[in-house]
Amino acid sequence: MATFLYRLGRWAFLRRRLMTLLWVALLATAGVLAAKAPTAPDDGFAMPGTEAQQAFDLMDERFPGSTAEGASARLVFVAPSGQKITAGTNQQAVERTVAEIAHGEQVTGAVSPFQAGAVSKDGSTAYATVSYDAKPGSLSTAATDALQQAAQHGRDAGLTVEIGGSALMGGGEAGGTSEAIGMAISAVVLVITFGSLAAAGLPLLTALVGVGLGIAAITALGSTLGLSTTTSTLAMMLGLAVGIDYAVFIVSRYRAELLEGHEPREAAGRAVGTAGSAVVFAGLTVVIALAGLSVVGIPILAKMGMAAAGTVVIAVLVALTLVPALLGFLGGRVLPRRARRAAARRFRSRRSPAGPVAAEGAARPGSPAVLAAVPAVPAEPVGEQPANGGTRWARLVLRRPVAVLLAGVVGLGIFALPALDLRLGLPGEESQPTSTTQRRAYDHLSEGFGPGFNGPLTVLVDAKGAADPKAAAERVGKEVAGLPGVVSVSPAVFNKAGDTALINAVPSTGPSAAETQQLVHAIRDRSAGLKSATGATVLVSGATAMNIDVSQKLSDALVPYLAVVVGLAVVLLLVVFRSVLVPLKAALGFLLSVAAALGAVVAVFQWGWLANLIGVEQTGPVMSVMPIFMVGVVFGLAMDYEVFLVTRIREAYVHGEEPGEAVVTGFRHNARVVTAAAFIMISVFAGFIGMAEPMVKMMGLGLAAAVAFDAFVVRMAIIPAALALLGRRAWWLPRPLDRMLPDIDVEGARLQTPAPEPEPARHFVGV
Repeated sequence: MATFLYRLGRWAFLRRRLMTLLWVALLATAGVLAAKAPTAPDDGFAMPGTEAQQAFDLMDERFPGSTAEGASARLVFVAPSGQKITAGTNQQAVERTVAEIAHGEQVTGAVSPFQAGAVSKDGSTAYATVSYDAKPGSLSTAATDALQQAAQHGRDAGLTVEIGGSALMGGGEAGGTSEAIGMAISAVVLVITFGSLAAAGLPLLTALVGVGLGIAAITALGSTLGLSTTTSTLAMMLGLAVGIDYAVFIVSRYRAELLEGHEPREAAGRAVGTAGSAVVFAGLTVVIALAGLSVVGIPILAKMGMAAAGTVVIAVLVALTLVPALLGFLGGRVLPRRARRAAARRFRSRRSPAGPVAAEGAARPGSPAVLAAVPAVPAEPVGEQPANGGTRWARLVLRRPVAVLLAGVVGLGIFALPALDLRLGLPGEESQPTSTTQRRAYDHLSEGFGPGFNGPLTVLVDAKGAADPKAAAERVGKEVAGLPGVVSVSPAVFNKAGDTALINAVPSTGPSAAETQQLVHAIRDRSAGLKSATGATVLVSGATAMNIDVSQKLSDALVPYLAVVVGLAVVLLLVVFRSVLVPLKAALGFLLSVAAALGAVVAVFQWGWLANLIGVEQTGPVMSVMPIFMVGVVFGLAMDYEVFLVTRIREAYVHGEEPGEAVVTGFRHNARVVTAAAFIMISVFAGFIGMAEPMVKMMGLGLAAAVAFDAFVVRMAIIPAALALLGRRAWWLPRPLDRMLPDIDVEGARLQTPAPEPEPARHFVGV
């Protein structure tokens, strides 16, 4: 593989104009197709295989139109202190507000609370339900403006009016500000790392090209493949992060090859042949982790994973082709001026008549004479000194491997402790900031009607097999009403055929409370007895029950998902490193970092530690998708650093260095780049912590913490300490397995050293 990528890198460097035009044409074509593509459908949150989804499907069949996905709003009216909402002037203000919104754009119905009986027992609070013919996130600006204007008129009349429901649910924050913050921090990190504006700007440019092409492709294929705008969220986050990282890996190796005296085209070929091989396999691990989300059984997660995987593939292709092409335009400008001059001098010494290349006479490129002569070039200080921070850190770890290993493992274990108290759920309006009208509406309804009012349970009675459907429904209603934790049960409502009934049960606790979850299980536990007694099948659905089922399904899928993803990645790393222990060590280190990151999420969002610092106003269960989401995303990203760092260590080992010195060599060349790449990844994810949406905030903190733990504790401390303790055993591979595995030469051991190109010094601009 290294030889093929080496040739690809040289070809892209030589044909840089053609390659650049090709990528520009692809981006423009995708942009045009995306602009002309029909609007993608909204995501339907389906959960196949769960009781809540089964009930939902049956409701759709037996009660046509009852499960329509149109947006709805709930206007909550609260009378001034000491007054009742039913008082003359207050009731008139409510009626006027509801009548005003009833004539609004896209409104299909608005029910007065006094007609629907939606008034609290103490008379202080009432609510009106407004229905729309458009789905959440698709309402026109005029419709939402009319809703907010009507609410303001109610406030002007002296009432407290807040708006709940899905009508004000936007299409989600695009994250433009977050991406801008991440890009700005990334630019600063790259300038500090490379000391060159050209080297810093190139990864940012190519990452934007890759993300732009990926998002445009998702948009263009949205209506065909059922990919909504939500699907592109993960693709944007990951595409930007890995796009920068992969380009940084290539540019860093290109700079190192220039500093060793290679002319620019040869340096580009070697960079793509070595670091490019690491990029390919790092990208494969990310793709495996993302594509593995399909095994969870949640369609929207599968779509997000596949779309993000496609964007990562584009990022890999950009790194292998567009990056060396742009390096062809920059030449030596990716080096600071002083290092550029030194690199040019060193190259001239390599190709001078007295130099080692000429000394081998007519020997062919890549011959032993040439390869033996190359290391004889006298080293001179050129920018990056051999004894850098990475070298010093590696030698410190080698002197105290046991202490470093124990400190890293124990430290991550302490951070992981809160994860033992992990509670999963799908946070709703109760997790919104108190500054939002949705959260205030939720609180007023809880105060006026009880905490469980915001999360009623829908009990579906399928009485097709019952001798007396009405008697069966009444029996179910009485059974549910007698359970502890049930505040009220509505009379059964039958469909036209009279064979299916719906019963609404209001719990005494909120939607995300553990007691509500226990109530759902209690109703389901009685379904078998009710069926034997009445012949009717009882199913529990509704948003609260669906959230409980989602959490359970994700929890059940976590272990199989881990087995699939980690198993495939271990096999892949086995091929890359030709070692049994290195892939296992990599996987165990990853599990430690994910557990520690989950512990940090629990401590902040569930326990409330430092919650005020990042704007978390309401603690509660951790989003149920977080563990499996973090496993998928972070595993792929963690393997990036593993592959890039350890391949350089193995490269030094394969070329004859002792195990300890190989670790030092790997850190000398790549520790700084891995550190910079991690800071870039953390800055991209951390930008989302400042967003108002609690779920996005949680994902930002979880991913940023996971990358920090994995890059700085696992890869930079635990891994070198483990390699130091294992010594040569780290690279042990049984002979039968050695013969079975393909030799893909990730380290570039078979790369030939060609003769110098004529007049290459022109590429060292400014020397």
